[in-house]
Amino acid sequence: MALNPKFAGQKLAAHVSPYALHTIEMYLDYVCPFSKKMFDTVYDSVFPVIKEKYADKVQLIFRQQIQPWHPSSTLVHEAGAAVLKIDSNKFWPFSKALFAEQAEYFDVKVVNEPRNKTYERLAKLAGSVGLDEKKVYNLLEVPDKPDSEGGLNIGNGVTNDIKLMVKANRLTGVHVTPTVLFNGVVENSISSSFSKDDWEQWLQKNVV
Repeated sequence: MALNPKFAGQKLAAHVSPYALHTIEMYLDYVCPFSKKMFDTVYDSVFPVIKEKYADKVQLIFRQQIQPWHPSSTLVHEAGAAVLKIDSNKFWPFSKALFAEQAEYFDVKVVNEPRNKTYERLAKLAGSVGLDEKKVYNLLEVPDKPDSEGGLNIGNGVTNDIKLMVKANRLTGVHVTPTVLFNGVVENSISSSFSKDDWEQWLQKNVV
């Protein structure tokens, strides 16, 4: 599936050309432990291999997959959307930082926390990777008063972006996280348990 230009930061490409023969799409949720496992392996160990051996052949896309049975999933993915809007080059470093702190956004850690307080913490995390903390929070904050027309479901500065992501993901029918698509087709052989060696063997077999 094509990547909306406004979400270009979700792409991690090793080659200066915007084109690549193959696309690996990872559908990940920031509060899914298995998504963290896959992200860490790919970001830390597999992408360097792609840069070295397949720089003009493979691009990676991180598709943000909200899992609504974890209410905080929406909040953390909104933070990712805010980062994309402010500085798309910071999306992958921010994602790395967020996965490192993912347990801080699990159900038990947010159940008694007001929504905007969670946003404050996420904005501070974004600041740790070089983003303007205030700009991130301004996009995330939800007003506590009706708008000029009396509306109560106001949303925030990234609500429309989240809607676009959710609509696009629904078209693929992806449910569990992580799920990997290779050239638009679900690749069931790849799992969160894949090691660097497993990935290298898979790339040797499938990337030509």
